[in-house]
Amino acid sequence: MKSLTHCLKLGTVLTASIVFALLTGCANKVVKSTAQTPLEVENASIPENELLDVGIVIFDPGLDLESQSVIPVFPEIRKAESQYFPVQLMEAMQRSAAWGAVRVVPNDQAAVDVTVTGEIGSSDGELLILKVNAFDATGEKWFSKEYSQKASRYSYDPAARVRRDPFSSVYNEIANDLLVHKRNLSADYVRRIRLVTELKFARDFSPEAFNNHVSVDQQGLYTINRLPADDDPMLERIRTIRERDYLFIDTLQEYYGTFVKEMENPYQEWRSQSYSEAIEVRKLRSQALGQTIAGVASVVGGVLAAGSSNSSARAAGSVAVVGGGYLIKEGFDRRANSKLHVEALRELGESLGSEVESHYFELEDRTITLEGSVENQYDQWRRILRDIYDIETGGVAP
Repeated sequence: MKSLTHCLKLGTVLTASIVFALLTGCANKVVKSTAQTPLEVENASIPENELLDVGIVIFDPGLDLESQSVIPVFPEIRKAESQYFPVQLMEAMQRSAAWGAVRVVPNDQAAVDVTVTGEIGSSDGELLILKVNAFDATGEKWFSKEYSQKASRYSYDPAARVRRDPFSSVYNEIANDLLVHKRNLSADYVRRIRLVTELKFARDFSPEAFNNHVSVDQQGLYTINRLPADDDPMLERIRTIRERDYLFIDTLQEYYGTFVKEMENPYQEWRSQSYSEAIEVRKLRSQALGQTIAGVASVVGGVLAAGSSNSSARAAGSVAVVGGGYLIKEGFDRRANSKLHVEALRELGESLGSEVESHYFELEDRTITLEGSVENQYDQWRRILRDIYDIETGGVAP
């Protein structure tokens, strides 16, 4: 009995020590360096009629998701990031020299050949997770993929010679995957995508004239039924309206660019602080868990030993119970400390939120307000274009 109690006590203490060592050891692992994914660049010359226009829809901030971040999700920051990430991806795709016009758009209703949507799964300065979907105007899905990257400890070093976005590899990976998919398309299919884009736009503005030119099945795939004549006057008016639509979207690019530029400094400062907080919170939580487990194991072993008939074993058991209680208390204290870091981070988030508020810009005879209503403004603009088209055509189908 004596040897059994001794073994139980020794085994419990050893198990607690091993668990604690493993958990605290894992918590201290920090990414020291991250290999950068190079951006694939298209070196071949692409004919004008084979260039695809791309619309990157403002990302879903992912506020309804169960974030994998250890720190709180700040709605103000996520909403700002939902514009920031698409702009970064747009710039990467533009540098790849493989596309026509690459624009950030407010919704997936824009007349583009390829649409890219995304959702933010996690973003805390240390870990970025983006869920991306891509499909073309025919309704054909290119891919649906999750991208993730952990920032290196040197990403926010002010002494670094080259300052780059800590997650530039993610944008490059997405751009590369899009380019790989595009390279696998035939020239005929690329031209069909462009035709479908134009006919869908024409059908939206003049269903009486173009409704029979293109159809969509139950799977959302579009088919070209017939083509309008090259000198069709209705089609020429549609193309003029489409150019005006692009002018509005180009105006939005100025807004998105200015928005990102103005949020750059406070956002990177928040990221830097968030990175440190995320590392510290993970470490403290893991240490707290390890110490709590070790404390519970020690208490259990102490209780078992205290029931022994041997006085030495009972004394050792009492010590183990007291020591285990101390470890449990220290574990809870560390959790309380982690909450202090989280609160400090919340204040940083609120500070950033106050610096990335709405912007305004003039568009012809009206002032457009971009505050969570860019999509509504774009819808209004499309209605204005329809009014212009009706006036020019007399509102009568041919």
